[in-house]
Amino acid sequence: MAIGTLLLRLTVGGLFMGHGLQKLTGAFDGPGLEGAEGMMRSLDMHPPRQHALAAASAETFGGAALALGAATPVAAAALIATMTTAVRKVHLRNGPWNSKGGWEFNAVLAAAAAAVASDGPGVLSVDALFRRSRWGIGGALFALGAGVAGSFAATEYAKRSKPEGPADADAA
Repeated sequence: MAIGTLLLRLTVGGLFMGHGLQKLTGAFDGPGLEGAEGMMRSLDMHPPRQHALAAASAETFGGAALALGAATPVAAAALIATMTTAVRKVHLRNGPWNSKGGWEFNAVLAAAAAAVASDGPGVLSVDALFRRSRWGIGGALFALGAGVAGSFAATEYAKRSKPEGPADADAA
């Protein structure tokens, strides 16, 4: 089981890290921070620069931590928050199937992160060095609860930070 968990962590965490680096630095033909900021603006996520930084950082550093098996429930919570926000702001209206822009892929990634938080990162992990190779149901519940709460907090903040009118948008 240690190899299976390691493979899951490295794949999901590594791909999240790459996806975050696309936003953060423009790596892997990504849009970079300016492109991510434009995406956040189009989603009414205000202030867009802070939301772009938050999403890019959560994916980059949360992905790296998941891959390493370090602070696994916290890493999973960060990734679940970004997937929950993506579902709520972009994919939910398209139904479940990815072929139509739906949320199925986001749900699989969030479920994988929650599963690793629950079963633990395994013996081949940073957490295991601190005698936490398993987190149990508490780890999964923390990751799910904190991730969903983080998504709602970010989108509520976005609503409250939205500029009042065109003059305010230019000042921001």
